[in-house]
Amino acid sequence: MIKDKHPSGAPWRNFYGRFKGKALRKTQEAVLDEDLEGLSPGAVGWDENPERRALDLEALFGGRDLWLEIGFGGGEHLVHIAAEAPDVGLIGCEPYLNGVAMLLTKLRKTPRPNVRVHPGDARDLFDVLPEGSVGRAYLLYPDPWPKARHHRRRFVTEEHLAPLARAMRPGAELRVATDIEDYVRQTLEEVPRCGFEWLAEGPQDWRQPWEGWISTRYEQKALREGRVPHYLRFRRV
Repeated sequence: MIKDKHPSGAPWRNFYGRFKGKALRKTQEAVLDEDLEGLSPGAVGWDENPERRALDLEALFGGRDLWLEIGFGGGEHLVHIAAEAPDVGLIGCEPYLNGVAMLLTKLRKTPRPNVRVHPGDARDLFDVLPEGSVGRAYLLYPDPWPKARHHRRRFVTEEHLAPLARAMRPGAELRVATDIEDYVRQTLEEVPRCGFEWLAEGPQDWRQPWEGWISTRYEQKALREGRVPHYLRFRRV
């Protein structure tokens, strides 16, 4: 029997695959130990916040607009938009420790004071974000879960989109990039059902990256392997 609750009270969640890849280098372990706590957005996890108290975003970002990146990979896009939009507060979510270490290494070299890092499932963060507090969210090259029986684990399902929609204010943008055709199909089916409208005006709108885009290592891999990236924009209604 599959339980729906962790002993701590947290729901069992199965959106992400692995949490750690190859062994971390000593320098990566050091940056995780030394820098991660200082970049925390606050009490997000179930063990530290079982009552699911909302984050104090005024204290965190001083009233600035809040943007999210859901699964930031190695962090190159997050660091880029933090520099492009210094007046915006950014929270990056990534459960994969190797990716978190890569981002922290980048931030140590080029500090971005408007960035905070949640090293875990984005849905735990959604639980503690005030309603209507997010002005933009990015979902870039998410895990495609290619097998049909695993499609329910994709982010673009109601289980994940509904709490994100609650956290986003009307008019906020959700931006999705993927090179998987079937992920495009599911995104266009599921996202509008959860309170968003697709912003494409023509067929080229979703073949051209949006303004300020920086190519990530996942996109570069897709291009090398002959897959076509798609860039989808939605507005919270």
